[in-house]
Amino acid sequence: MARQLSQCSSSGTMAFPSPSIAQQHHVRFPAKSVFLPSSVNSCRWVSRILSRFPLRTQLQLKSSNGHPLDAVSLQDDLPGSPAARKNMEPQVEERSPPITNSVKEQSTLSITVVGASGDLARKKIFPALFALFYEDCLPENFTVFGYARTKMTDEELRKMISETLTCRIDQRENCDEKMKQFLKRCFYQSGQYNSEEDFSELDRKLKEKEAGRVPNRLFYLSIPSNIFVDVVKCASLRASSNDGWTRVIVEKPFGRDSDSSRRLTTCLKKYLQEDQIFRIDHYLGKELVENLSVLRFSNLVFGPLWSRNYIRNVQFIFSEDFGAEGRGGYFDNYGIIRDIMQNHLLQILALFAMETPVSLDAEDIRNEKVKVLRSMRPLQLEDVIVGQYKGHSNGGKSYPGYTDDPTVPKDSITPTFGAAALFINNARWDGVPFLMKAGKALHTKRAEIRVQFRHVPGNLYRRNFCTDLDKATNELVLRVQPDEAIYLKINNKVPGLGMRLDRSDLNLLYKARYPREIPDAYERLLLDAIEGERRLFIRSDELDAAWALFTPLLKELEEKRIAPELYPYGSRGPVGAHYLAAKHNVRWGDLSGEDS
Repeated sequence: MARQLSQCSSSGTMAFPSPSIAQQHHVRFPAKSVFLPSSVNSCRWVSRILSRFPLRTQLQLKSSNGHPLDAVSLQDDLPGSPAARKNMEPQVEERSPPITNSVKEQSTLSITVVGASGDLARKKIFPALFALFYEDCLPENFTVFGYARTKMTDEELRKMISETLTCRIDQRENCDEKMKQFLKRCFYQSGQYNSEEDFSELDRKLKEKEAGRVPNRLFYLSIPSNIFVDVVKCASLRASSNDGWTRVIVEKPFGRDSDSSRRLTTCLKKYLQEDQIFRIDHYLGKELVENLSVLRFSNLVFGPLWSRNYIRNVQFIFSEDFGAEGRGGYFDNYGIIRDIMQNHLLQILALFAMETPVSLDAEDIRNEKVKVLRSMRPLQLEDVIVGQYKGHSNGGKSYPGYTDDPTVPKDSITPTFGAAALFINNARWDGVPFLMKAGKALHTKRAEIRVQFRHVPGNLYRRNFCTDLDKATNELVLRVQPDEAIYLKINNKVPGLGMRLDRSDLNLLYKARYPREIPDAYERLLLDAIEGERRLFIRSDELDAAWALFTPLLKELEEKRIAPELYPYGSRGPVGAHYLAAKHNVRWGDLSGEDS
């Protein structure tokens, strides 16, 4: 009988039918375990971690995300699914014995960075793991493995890693010793991404280091998305933990549109359960993004204002002062809309606009984000501006245009700038424009959220602002990077005998208020994945809703071959972005020249 190749195998290898994998190969896909990583009580962030988990009066057997085992995931509650069948059976409460230190000491954590020789691994992932080790946030028993096709020894990996490691500013005295301890726990395995034999060898080496303890295994896929499925298949069949948990972190892009994203999710779920998949968007780990919910839900002053009654518009702004140099080949396949707007900015928008969740539980928060995404009005081409930077000379220095990059086709119309006006069709936000703007090779580097409030009705001081009432409106700004800050623009009287008004800032500058170094986003997200905390990771239905919003627009842009508006390298972007804002009676807040 002819054998049909599965579309889920990017390398053309045979993929097994989903229901029979475990039976044919005696493979378990453990997502639940009572074994925990070794104590992290000494972690200096322990108060932050523990605050996420509500205290319980009795111990229950829990899944890796902290739910009782009789809780049902939204994705699993389908007819015929294991979770649905389980709900039909009589439920017997299972109690776990008290977790003693001896049980904790029996477990170990193995972290495998797949694609270990790449830039992301060298510059972000290994330094983040070292920072967690430096802060005593990793279990006592842990090892780090690098896996890639590059031939390399353990010592060569350690030398490569050591070149990017840094210590916290406030604790340099034991830096060298900590580095040596960390590097001793780092090892390397060379292999092909679609070779079960090579992953079997990785499994053998992992077991050597785990030394009979209960293994918990985390795989970080720092590789192109077209080989995700090959790696997940081989890791699940040959290097999965049989007794502890197995989790996989996957980097964006999660497809190019709705169809490709859905295919990727379907293929990953042939080998993993949904709660084993951690889709990472590192912007959700940024300090100011995580503080967004705290600012809104724990301060009475903002709660009543967070609606169409008081907010005139909201702006999500991302700009880089450099072009696509060095990654033009990758970038040309995706463009600024897929690279930044569909994920980073849309995720922040969902967090900003969501209703108050039932709790801080990951599923409750993600449920509210999905509601926002599903309530959004379909994007129209007339509410979108695309641009592409061109070469420019300034001060005797020449800057190349996007198509001057040798890795970019000369006739490329891939946008390096995008601006869009989005609307949420619900009672809270009806009619409020949410403006996104993202671009490369602009005049400054920044990422921020700007909330512009409505004019004061019947303002007594209207004459003092002449005809420009926008200068009289309040504005709340959350600067995500650089120089993290939260500030509120208010109107104030200038001291003196006359009545002269001034627009001033109530400013919380993080480096002044909190002199301690802010952890990198990857540190927070890696720690969350180790702890099984999913609040800052993207669920599959979130991903579907996000792509459903942008896919029709992307197809229309590509089918009609809409030419991007050119703008000079180092400028403020295309003129069309200003017209888009003006169409919705909005002025871009980052162009006022008033920000410090």
